[in-house]
Amino acid sequence: MTRLILASQSPARTKLLSNAGIAHEVLVSDVDEDAVQARYGVTDPHDTALLLARAKAEAVASLPEADGALVIGCDSVFEFDGEAHGKPYTAEVAKERMLRMSGSMGVLHTGHWLVDCRDTDDSDGGSAGSGATLGSVSSAEVHFMDMSEAEIDTYIATGEPLQCAGSFTIDGYGGAFIRKVDGDPHTVVGLSISTLRGLLGQAKVDVTELWTAGAVDPAEVRAE
Repeated sequence: MTRLILASQSPARTKLLSNAGIAHEVLVSDVDEDAVQARYGVTDPHDTALLLARAKAEAVASLPEADGALVIGCDSVFEFDGEAHGKPYTAEVAKERMLRMSGSMGVLHTGHWLVDCRDTDDSDGGSAGSGATLGSVSSAEVHFMDMSEAEIDTYIATGEPLQCAGSFTIDGYGGAFIRKVDGDPHTVVGLSISTLRGLLGQAKVDVTELWTAGAVDPAEVRAE
């Protein structure tokens, strides 16, 4: 069976994959995001998301546990007023950002990087790897409703926005403040399933190969 490793400790990303019926393992990278950005000097939010996703994927791909597997790394960066917003970490930063975001709009960029760690030699009768290392960015516009200062304070008190790019989520408490999303909503969660499917296809892997045993069998659907 084809193995997929998610190079992220994000519960939202692993839940999203599980809900999509995609079997995967989790192996967290030990990447210093600030050091990576300082090294390359990337300031564009789109490119930063892809750079960090690649750093995470390649760090995990270098580990012996990744041998024979596909590794997907992801990272999200929120672009607002031309600035790149990662995780706020502190309540003060989160509040300052959310007061500005109230009633406005920004773009959430999620970078995806796939590394194929499977053996490219299929002489043993197994499935040969493609040797691929490739990436893509999925972006979505996020439109916010007006938020009162009291609502923002209560939201921050939950702790949810402190570890999220842009200081918000769509699949938690923060969903109450999002008016609409233009683009793939999975992007805002932190991993676009359709983008992953495209990358897998370039690595000559059909996403259905990763569906868990509980997923619907297409043959059974056609037979009904």
